[in-house]
Amino acid sequence: MKERAKVTKRQADELRPEYDLTALLKSGVRGKHAQEYAAGTNLVLIEPEIYNEFGTSKEVNDALRLVIELRKIGGRRGRRTR
Repeated sequence: MKERAKVTKRQADELRPEYDLTALLKSGVRGKHAQEYAAGTNLVLIEPEIYNEFGTSKEVNDALRLVIELRKIGGRRGRRTR
């Protein structure tokens, strides 16, 4: 079995010789997959005091589902439009 040489952090951060950094930077497109990523991601920022009340994302989702059901019972008052 081939013995692996110890690699320092400095060596691990360096680009391999077979890659030409100038060519990579010219052909690279910033944000190439950003639109697809954003389409499949639903992130909502929650205030810290609310975050502290829930242990998991499932608990947050369950609470929000309950709010949705309660709003249906109570009518459409206060509903925000996009």
